[in-house]
Amino acid sequence: MATTVKSTDLDFQNIKAGLKNYLRSQTEFADYDFDASGLNNVLDVLAYNTHINGLTANFALNEAFLPTAQLRSSVVSHAETLGYQVRSRTTASALVNLSVNLSGVIGRPPQIQLPSGWQLTTSIDGVSYTFRTLETFFAKDNGSGLYEFQTTTGSDDIPIFEGVEKTKTFLVGEVDERQVFVIPDETIDTSTASVQVYDTASSSNYITYTRLSEAVTIDANSTVYSIREAPNGFYELNFGDGISFGKKPDAGNKVIVTYLSSVGPVANSGDIFTSNSNLTVGGFGYTVSASTSNESAGGALRQSIESVRQLAPIAYAAQQRLVTSSDYKATILSNFSEVNDCNVWSGDQNYPIDYGAVYVSLNFPAGTSQTTKDVVKANIVTNFTDNLSVVSMTTKFTDPTDVFLELNTQFDYDPARSGITLAGTETGVYNYIIGYFNRNLNSFNSIFRRSNLLTEIDALDQAILSSRIDIKVQLRIEPTIGSEDNFELAFPMKIASPDDQIYSVTSSIFEFYGAVCQIKNVLNGTRLEIIDIDNNVLLDNVGEYKPLDGEVNIIGFAPDAFIGGNQFIKISVLPDNPSVIRPLRNYVLRLDTSESSATATTDRQTTSLQVT
Repeated sequence: MATTVKSTDLDFQNIKAGLKNYLRSQTEFADYDFDASGLNNVLDVLAYNTHINGLTANFALNEAFLPTAQLRSSVVSHAETLGYQVRSRTTASALVNLSVNLSGVIGRPPQIQLPSGWQLTTSIDGVSYTFRTLETFFAKDNGSGLYEFQTTTGSDDIPIFEGVEKTKTFLVGEVDERQVFVIPDETIDTSTASVQVYDTASSSNYITYTRLSEAVTIDANSTVYSIREAPNGFYELNFGDGISFGKKPDAGNKVIVTYLSSVGPVANSGDIFTSNSNLTVGGFGYTVSASTSNESAGGALRQSIESVRQLAPIAYAAQQRLVTSSDYKATILSNFSEVNDCNVWSGDQNYPIDYGAVYVSLNFPAGTSQTTKDVVKANIVTNFTDNLSVVSMTTKFTDPTDVFLELNTQFDYDPARSGITLAGTETGVYNYIIGYFNRNLNSFNSIFRRSNLLTEIDALDQAILSSRIDIKVQLRIEPTIGSEDNFELAFPMKIASPDDQIYSVTSSIFEFYGAVCQIKNVLNGTRLEIIDIDNNVLLDNVGEYKPLDGEVNIIGFAPDAFIGGNQFIKISVLPDNPSVIRPLRNYVLRLDTSESSATATTDRQTTSLQVT
């Protein structure tokens, strides 16, 4: 005979029967007729109360675990605890070629602009959908009046995205606790969100915040944000705590969120796009022609509960696995103190493309032996990449490529505003440039920005009135004396186009046929020649250079001897955009101190000449 009521039994009749059996086990109720007495009503209330409490506890416990949770809010919350980001609704995107034909137009401009937000329409199953660009694109006259818009990488494939652009504005209030800003839109594509924080409600000064998932390091001053799905299906915009996890907006700030509201998968498969309006050039409207490279795809509803339930644990289990380039880099630098720096990229980002491979470039301290380098590489493969990397991915090592910059710095100097001599100031500027490279460059992914360096040079001394820098980018070749060699040099940027007065490609001097010579491109052409110091052509074709590809190809090069004590020859080019030199893959930017200089020009702006 049962003497207790099972707390896990949720059936009302079983609970009531258990209560009766328990009471009958007591002496005072041994012969009691529960069904024919008023106590039966009390037992009903107790059974119902137990039943409801049991159900509530059962539901609550089920919602406390990812495999058994039924509410979307619970599943999303558990996934976020595992570090899994639940996907919002996503917009469909397509690639199109956009062009404008201005042939026959007199005085047409050399370049035209397609503004961000340019709209195109496609029809799918009789329903029209609007797509738009998310950035500004430019097109140059091809010589006959045809303008074809290109991306910043030079591609003709322009990405367009379905969706209606929406904006939500928040004003930050006077509270100490972390504020949450709700975006009341279930159709948002969070990947298209852009967040700007303005100083005040009427200010035009703003800071663009970065998505948390794209941040590399985070501290109290990091301007990062995150967007998460709220329990009610809307989305919450969150900032840091202002202490250690990112900077939070101050009271009085205005927060503006711009995003695309998407219809999801119904906008997929669009293959014919038409521009919604004409592009104004010189006060007249012209048709923007569109041809489709890739039909629209990728649109989807927000991630389903079952998808989250299945994928979140798998994503969590991927920890301690080499999946992204950051995973490789962090693992190598954490476990191999012999390596100063490293860079990792996938085979589809390599040149040439090599699918199924992961490329690793290691930067060792100067003087490290080749044996040590080989041992480190072998250990990385044996102990880490073979065990932790994605199946079928092959790890390939490639040595760093040093890209040297030649900086010719010139500045105006007023001796009346300084106690340092002109020569001393020149030396100081030159040494500062060397230190600037040691502090900011000489490592993977370090970008050279000319304006940043010029700003620091101008601030060195009040006697420096202004400054400018002429830049060349240099790679080095090691030909074998007495034999013909071919070299394919890939620079990390576009090379300046041929000019009728200035050489885009030059080399250091070497001996050829008994004369001191250089390699230079033909003025106004891309063909390379070997000429002596008197500009006499000794070999009229030793290769060519490709400005847009950043390539210099040297063919059949056979110098007689090196000059200057080096066992290499420098190949220097003028960059197409000297303002920014961005290294790629295994490139490391360094300063060629022997080819760099700092020269001052006296500018006595505070003195005047008196005639007596």
